Amino acid sequence: MIRGRSTSRTILLIGVFAIAWATQAHAQDGYQTPPAALVDLVDAPLAPGVSLSPDGTHLLLMTRQALPTIADLAKPELRLAGLRINPRNSGPSRTRYFTSLTFLRLSGGEETLVTGIPDRARISNVAWAPDSRHVSFTVTLRDRIDLYLAELSTARARKLIDRAVNAVYYGAVAWAPDGETLLVRTVEEDRGPAPEAPEVPSSPVIQENIGKVAPVRTYQDLLKNPHDVEVFAYFMRNQVLRVGIDGRVESFGEPGIITRTSHSPDGRYVLTEVMHRPFSYLVTSGRFPRRIEIRSASGDLVKLLDDLPLAEEVPTGSGSVATGKRSISWRQDADATLYWVEALDGGDSKVDAELRDEVFELAQPFEGAPTSLIQLPLRYAGTFWSSEGFALISETWRSTRTRRMYMVDLAHPGAAAKTIFDYSYEDRYNDPGSPQSATTPRGTRLLLTADGGSSIYLSGTGASPEGNRPFIRKMNLVDGQTEELFRSEAPYYERPVAWIDLEKGTLLTRRQSASEPPNYFVRDVNSGSIEAVTHFPHPYPELDAVTKEFIKFERADGVQLSATLYLPAGYDAATDGPLPTFLWAYPREFKSAAAAGQVSTSPYMFKRVSYSGAIAYVTQGYAILDNASMPIVGEGDEEPNDTFVKQLRMNAEAAVEEGARRGVVDPDRVAIGGHSYGAFMTANLLAHSDVFRAGIARSGAYNRSLTPFGFQAEPRTFWEAPEIYFAMSPFMNADKVNEPLLMIHGIADNNSGTFPIQSERFYHALKGMGKTVRLVMFPHESHGYRARESVLHTMWETLRWLETYVKNAPPRKVDVRYPIGD
Repeated sequence: MIRGRSTSRTILLIGVFAIAWATQAHAQDGYQTPPAALVDLVDAPLAPGVSLSPDGTHLLLMTRQALPTIADLAKPELRLAGLRINPRNSGPSRTRYFTSLTFLRLSGGEETLVTGIPDRARISNVAWAPDSRHVSFTVTLRDRIDLYLAELSTARARKLIDRAVNAVYYGAVAWAPDGETLLVRTVEEDRGPAPEAPEVPSSPVIQENIGKVAPVRTYQDLLKNPHDVEVFAYFMRNQVLRVGIDGRVESFGEPGIITRTSHSPDGRYVLTEVMHRPFSYLVTSGRFPRRIEIRSASGDLVKLLDDLPLAEEVPTGSGSVATGKRSISWRQDADATLYWVEALDGGDSKVDAELRDEVFELAQPFEGAPTSLIQLPLRYAGTFWSSEGFALISETWRSTRTRRMYMVDLAHPGAAAKTIFDYSYEDRYNDPGSPQSATTPRGTRLLLTADGGSSIYLSGTGASPEGNRPFIRKMNLVDGQTEELFRSEAPYYERPVAWIDLEKGTLLTRRQSASEPPNYFVRDVNSGSIEAVTHFPHPYPELDAVTKEFIKFERADGVQLSATLYLPAGYDAATDGPLPTFLWAYPREFKSAAAAGQVSTSPYMFKRVSYSGAIAYVTQGYAILDNASMPIVGEGDEEPNDTFVKQLRMNAEAAVEEGARRGVVDPDRVAIGGHSYGAFMTANLLAHSDVFRAGIARSGAYNRSLTPFGFQAEPRTFWEAPEIYFAMSPFMNADKVNEPLLMIHGIADNNSGTFPIQSERFYHALKGMGKTVRLVMFPHESHGYRARESVLHTMWETLRWLETYVKNAPPRKVDVRYPIGD
């Protein structure tokens, strides 16, 4: 039982504070700035991005761009078929860029800044050549995107071609296995101006369905009219060029909407995907029709492998897929053999079937019937290829949380496969890890093996009751025995990145502690010696005195929970008393109570203070319960959401009670917050409990009837479980919300399900009922907020809400009780 504070406060105090706050809020002009301590966190230096060369000799350090400004986000943007396009330069409109590149030699630690890059460059699409001699990247300008090449031996970069890159779609640049050539999607020469919108529409916008079952999730940024279709086709159309590292240029095939070019391992063929009409007003571009072609290295058509139709009729439900070929790629262990997967159950996860998927292969010259490698009882989940004549093929199934891995003898395709792993993927403590691969000189990825191919290497997060302890193990495929070669040890959290030299036992790792930021090290797993290769500084040393503690507790039904507790610098519970508290969480679904209670983080991870969550407010005198467990469990035939609200309340009460038991959390002054599904959680807790004094909900969805074909992990449609959708929707329970709620949302949110109208309509409902609520809508922002002005304003809004309705809130009139009834 949690009781309210004994400290007295007057109603006058909160009234005066609220009036002052309201006056300030209504009088504000423009974006606001929080206190300096919060601004400093936003402006703290970012650690560089890091990429290891394929030969394991160098790191590429990539300086990250600071937060963009609102002026950057306000530039022209097209939102078409699920893509966001900058029409000025034929690239993506919301890319995170690098500003400089540096080569770091692992042996000796010498750093060399890459020269020849334009000032204030916006760098992206960075990729090592398979032979590690060069790095390709693009530089984004106002009106075009250029291709650059940096040479490792000289650390000089140069512009490679005069043609502008068309980077509207993913993977615009692809290295050939020889490291001498690249395939580059470019803006078609003389393509002319973009189609202009007609002043007068020539026809209505018509969609029709005649008896076909075609449920889809609630996608955003869809094509809306014939003009959108023409503009989408205009910007997607490109010409692929074959570009040598010496600048030689040849056309590769014909212009079209080419969306993929992938070299065969021997470099003789290129798997090409070409998108074509009819497009759709109902689904995003990933489901548009595609021709799957095999071309020669020079671009000549060798074979049309398939023409995949528009996929508007994929069944709903986790595990449902389109029929026909999917996951088409090259076997990594062969010169030129394609493989793909086809559904055996019509792609519908809701039908009973003994077999779900079949994996096929087709070798050059790509004639005749394909060969079946394996038929799978569950849904295909990936393949690891080896140079020892076998492959490891995985399958998974969401409803049972099952994951299996089979060893397939490639010399006898279709023969009975050996089961290597069979486990529940939500049981983190018993996760065996994932097979390790390495990049070959041809740029392919092959399993690391030992003992003549009878052993493999595994890496994993190493979840345990003490926290995550990443590991590397050697596993014998014959008897399943394992040998642990490395495991992270307290007081550090150390994660393997890649083997530098497997024979010598040297490993690149990324190590951190609660007080030391992540850096890269070379570890000798035989001797245990370790040497730092990067020395990234502490981004905010002034927060060293903030205390961080990983805490564990349990809820009323015995499910184990956890959270990370942050306390202000210099705080002493004995003398300072309990603190106002901000709890930040995100609900997750489980089929096992035991799995729900497992620890999923590490107490030894660096005290990273993200400005997007709650941790930053420890600088303002708040206790923070971060990443507080919010498991929603549905064992057996029950679905987790059958008791969603009840379990949310149990989770919330347990977290607050634990903080109060420790004497650091004032149970009468606690706020709840979350982003996306965490915002949905926040609104539900305010509607169905009195645990919290206020809520802060960012980019949420509140009316589940607007996502009728499923949401999050809910497998049922609205018409199959209307009572669940209704009970879980804060909008349907707006009359029960009796604590102040701050809602924040990006006007350009493109996340499936979280339309901005979700926040607008919920605000209207709450305001119409006289509730205390504030809605902040950020121009040009998507699901997460990126502009510096938006980030700072979010922090300003959040702090003012906490100060007004939590820290300076008067005591409740009665002791707080939290019944856990149905």
